[in-house]
Amino acid sequence: MPSRLIPRVIAGYAAAPFFLCLFTAAAHADLKLCNATSSRVGVAIGYQDTTGWATEGWWNIASQTCETLLKGGLPSRFVYVHAVDYDRGGEWGGKNDMCTTEKSFAIRGVQDCVKRGYKRTGFFEVDTGEAKEWTVRLTDPGQGKADK
Repeated sequence: MPSRLIPRVIAGYAAAPFFLCLFTAAAHADLKLCNATSSRVGVAIGYQDTTGWATEGWWNIASQTCETLLKGGLPSRFVYVHAVDYDRGGEWGGKNDMCTTEKSFAIRGVQDCVKRGYKRTGFFEVDTGEAKEWTVRLTDPGQGKADK
């Protein structure tokens, strides 16, 4: 059974013992995730748009690669992320419960996850500061620290 990594707050951002780096990029207006770890990771995101709350997943992101999770401008100032380390076990999570499933999903609403047949999963919050684009970067221990 994979161990659960407890997020820590570093420089105002949530991070697991694998460090999490957050920064804005100068390219297209997208939400991207870069996996700078030595492991494959699975990623789910949550956000609130004009029609309410939504969660989507799983993006399987190979080591040392980036993936665009949302194309176009960010739907809101806050986005939520949950990631799983497939190779070493553990996960990046938080206190914001949202709905997920084991397979690929797009779920509307975050209430009554279990009653609706979904798993209740903890996500960590990312404050994009009203940026139109944002990149979340997952790194191995000692490789970096949370940065804006």
